[in-house]
Amino acid sequence: MNCQQHIVTDQKVLYGKPVIKKTRIPVDLILEKLATGDTIEDLLNAYPNITRDDINACLFYAAADFKD
Repeated sequence: MNCQQHIVTDQKVLYGKPVIKKTRIPVDLILEKLATGDTIEDLLNAYPNITRDDINACLFYAAADFKD
């Protein structure tokens, strides 16, 4: 998966934190919610502007960052 299609960083948006493209939803928020037990369906209901692919991109982004 190409995370750059779903995740961006911009110094003008949340001080450069990685966010889901076209939103102000930070990647770390999605990861934290998944880690504390929220399901993908929970997140899709809570954040109707994001997609399943956006959430998967957050997971891939974290995995790639962990490898570095």
